Amino acid sequence: MRYTLKRHPDSLCAAVTDIEVDVTRPRAGSLLLSYVVAGNVGDLLLPAVTAPLRADELWRHTCFEAFIRGAPDGGYYELNFAPSTQWAAYQFSGYRTGMRVAIKIKPPKIEMLSTFDRYTLQAALELGELSPASRWRLGFSAVIQESSGRKSYWALAHPPGKPDFHHLDCFAAELSPA
Repeated sequence: MRYTLKRHPDSLCAAVTDIEVDVTRPRAGSLLLSYVVAGNVGDLLLPAVTAPLRADELWRHTCFEAFIRGAPDGGYYELNFAPSTQWAAYQFSGYRTGMRVAIKIKPPKIEMLSTFDRYTLQAALELGELSPASRWRLGFSAVIQESSGRKSYWALAHPPGKPDFHHLDCFAAELSPA
């Protein structure tokens, strides 16, 4: 399925015209995400590629995110993918509570492709902690930092107020079992 992210109305972005996310679930427990950014790629501040290690606070710069709810109990996962190939996976017991590192999620395979008007980040995930038979509620988002330092916030849906990718309103997509 393909989803279009919307820029938060309180954030500006001159470099990006559109962000789409292609989502496939090739088999139970796996997910393939392709974030496609259209615009003037030369005006984006993209971190240099480094070793593909787990890292915190990736959202402080250009970063692509996925939020996954596999059960109706309020718990969810947050996955972060940076253009540097660094990544993070967290588990929450409820809205912004009970945060811990999701240690059973394997490191994703992150690949990038860039042209002057299109930047693509693809993340292939094995999500062993999630029930492969469950229907997932998903939220996709991106923090885009321009070379000027200005940031914009993109998501499937935005709740009222400041950007908040953890809010239930942002879990606007549904994916059936593989």
